[in-house]
Amino acid sequence: MRQAIFLLFYLGILACLGTFYVNAEDPYRFFTWTVTFGTISPLGVPQQGILINGQFPGPTIDCVTNDNIVVNVINNLDEPFLITWNGIKQRKTPWQDGVLGTNCPIPPKTNWTYKFQTKDQIGTFTYFPSTKLHRAAGGFGGFNVAQRSVISIPYPTPDGEFTLLIGDWYKTSHKILRRRLDSGRSLPLPDGLLISGLHDSAVFTGEAGKTYKFRVSNVGLETSFNFRIQGHKMKLIEVEGAHTIQEPYESIDVHVGQSVTVLVTFDESPRDYDIVASTRFTKPILTTTATLRYAGSHTPASGPLPIGPTYEIHWSMKQARTIRLNLTANAARPNPQGSFHYGTIKVVRTLVLANSQVLINGKLRYAVNGVSYINPNTALKLADWFNISSVFDFKTIKDVPTPGAPAVLGTSVFSTTLHDFVEIVFQNNENSIQSWHLDGYSFYIVGYGSGLWIPNMRERYNLADGVPRHTTQVYPKSWTAIYVSLDNKGMWNLRSAIWSKRYLGQELYIRVWNDEHSLFTENDIPSNALYCGKAKHKHS
Repeated sequence: MRQAIFLLFYLGILACLGTFYVNAEDPYRFFTWTVTFGTISPLGVPQQGILINGQFPGPTIDCVTNDNIVVNVINNLDEPFLITWNGIKQRKTPWQDGVLGTNCPIPPKTNWTYKFQTKDQIGTFTYFPSTKLHRAAGGFGGFNVAQRSVISIPYPTPDGEFTLLIGDWYKTSHKILRRRLDSGRSLPLPDGLLISGLHDSAVFTGEAGKTYKFRVSNVGLETSFNFRIQGHKMKLIEVEGAHTIQEPYESIDVHVGQSVTVLVTFDESPRDYDIVASTRFTKPILTTTATLRYAGSHTPASGPLPIGPTYEIHWSMKQARTIRLNLTANAARPNPQGSFHYGTIKVVRTLVLANSQVLINGKLRYAVNGVSYINPNTALKLADWFNISSVFDFKTIKDVPTPGAPAVLGTSVFSTTLHDFVEIVFQNNENSIQSWHLDGYSFYIVGYGSGLWIPNMRERYNLADGVPRHTTQVYPKSWTAIYVSLDNKGMWNLRSAIWSKRYLGQELYIRVWNDEHSLFTENDIPSNALYCGKAKHKHS
């Protein structure tokens, strides 16, 4: 009798626990995206664009911290295709990163399903194609992660929000642009700028007296832009998943691959006002406008457009230093952002990565520490998982540049250990601005400076409230230093966000590894994984 009672009690406990875990599982959001070519005319000239479910730009993903995202991508193009999730950290799931080092491309007329979680993350992000030069044809969109209702935000709840995808655009077909790069020629200046896929015609409407969140991302290929709103100040509240000190800005620079979030109060006379984006560090300057409209307004915007900053680089670098972390606010978790004292952690390794424009076999290429990256036919993550030799090695690229060494083609991979704390210095030896992005991570920007970085520059580092981002600019003939805690196991892409430079070799991979096989640190290869190259026979 006692055994029966105990058994019933035990089974009851198990049932309760089972119910708890089922109910406690984070929500799932399912999407089916059909990717096609279609005719678009964003600058008034019909051209072939990449549409997702018939849309240009693609649909915005709106989700909440810890949501499980399932996206079935149906590739109806005539070329292999991948989407990468720009800034989504892919905790324990490097198999879903959407770049050729981690995923084999989705073949034409087939589908593949991404499955990942927005684990412990909030903020404004984007997605876009990573294969070939597809990004020049579209296929991009917004990816917004809101905080859970149980986690407070460090500002009054906005009355609404807008997603603004701003970037440069070419009238020329992406296939022609690709052939131009393949022939060894650089891309020309873009033909114009778009705001959410439109040139001079997007409208964002709100009510007088209310405050709105503007999520602003640079989805362009080549150029930084400056963003401003006629007659209105912007309060910066977040960059790429980190809450910032809430400083007011009349205009703000957003570099390729970056995202910022600002609050704008509709506190002026009810009418239309100009929203302006203009390129930075280009001659000539390209400009586009959109409309901030007060609900019910029939009065068009008037007066001169708000003036942007000059070409001067110093202004932009000085502004970048004003963007600082809000140490007392929380983000995706209840603990304050300042509780991670990154400035007190010992650096175990320093990488100095110098980018340069080079000629290899008589053709234009771009290199990092003298190596211009080429993608092997086998995804690096597959080669690593199955111990396939002759795909990559760790001797291709050095931790610091070798002055005077000739540039070579190669597949650059750095080997690191899980939980290493690493300093990376981006040394820009080119005459144009650079932008660097690291998949799978946020890193702390600790310093910007002109000229050549030397170890004494560490005395200038911000070791208290540097802002964590996934993309950082590096000014011409200048350097930027970051600290990153390598706590996300996998094979992670570190690339130039300037897409022509990335296409012609300015990228590499960081392998974060330990010899423990555990689902707590990394998921196993997914059952729907695609196989290619030397790993093709591994498919069972």
